[in-house]
Amino acid sequence: MAALPLIPSAVVGSHGKPGWWFATVKKVEAGEYGPGDLDEMFDDAADTAIRDMERAGLDIITDGEVRRLDGYVDSYYAIIKGISPLPVRRKAGPWGYDQQTRYEAVARIETPEGGLGIVKEFEYLKAHTPKATKATCAGPLTFGSRIHPGKMYKGVVDVAERFAEVINVELKALVAAGADFIQLDEPARGNVPGEEMARLFNLATEGVKAKLGFHICFGNRFGRSRFDRTYRPYFPGILKARADQLVLEFAGREFSELDLWKEYGEDRELGAGVIDVKGFYPETPEDVATRIKRVLAVCKPEKLYVNPDCGFGWSPRYMCNQKVRALAAGAVLARQELQGKK
Repeated sequence: MAALPLIPSAVVGSHGKPGWWFATVKKVEAGEYGPGDLDEMFDDAADTAIRDMERAGLDIITDGEVRRLDGYVDSYYAIIKGISPLPVRRKAGPWGYDQQTRYEAVARIETPEGGLGIVKEFEYLKAHTPKATKATCAGPLTFGSRIHPGKMYKGVVDVAERFAEVINVELKALVAAGADFIQLDEPARGNVPGEEMARLFNLATEGVKAKLGFHICFGNRFGRSRFDRTYRPYFPGILKARADQLVLEFAGREFSELDLWKEYGEDRELGAGVIDVKGFYPETPEDVATRIKRVLAVCKPEKLYVNPDCGFGWSPRYMCNQKVRALAAGAVLARQELQGKK
């Protein structure tokens, strides 16, 4: 990885999409645009996300995950073989996670030739920025969370283990393409203990020679959480994950559970969420610097990265840009204060 400053600023993954992204998708769905039009839009959207992050001054960037057409995992379900959609039981009323399409395994789960497409995303990113980059991929629990095992698998753990195999192939291809920092995203489901989450993470990353991040997410679709927002039940079991960095939400939870890092952090890196992606409040650089100072009370500065709590895929682009600019500038302020004390 390229040399980074003290307390690097990064993103979790997704970036706010421009209005023409949504307009193009509607045109494609209506049959008015073809696949070539969609590919052109994806390139333009990736260029825009990369440019936004560079202009904001972020130290580590992604492509904004703009090619993931229908949410973070849904676009993959459309290409994964061996699963079949189940009827959605509730369609009326306010949106909720129970309105997401769920699937049943009807054959061995396979990906198309060429994998999930994350390598192609990364290659485009790497070719279009001189900055340090991060590749992101959903974890085995994330992929398996909405797939009923059916008669093909013994249970949800078997489904997740199969996805760990699929992900492992994808991650090794990412490394071959030049990725040196890869993050897996997993849900804080509550019904899966930290030790089991760690085991599945280790299966998915076995033999992957890159810096590994582990983002544990409470859910963020439409800015709504899905799970009980506490990390305590996962510690210390989660520490068995061979992750170089844990990426955790703090800003949207008023920095509760920082004591967990004081108790368990030791020499592992922390990607601390210091921007609330679920709120419209536009943080200032000073807000961010103050929040970083709170995290520094439990984490060594040389082990600290700062990022938003989660991705910006459900945020308006203007709000996303306000927040990433504040994130990058706040990290600079915190860095300057530390260096001034030396």
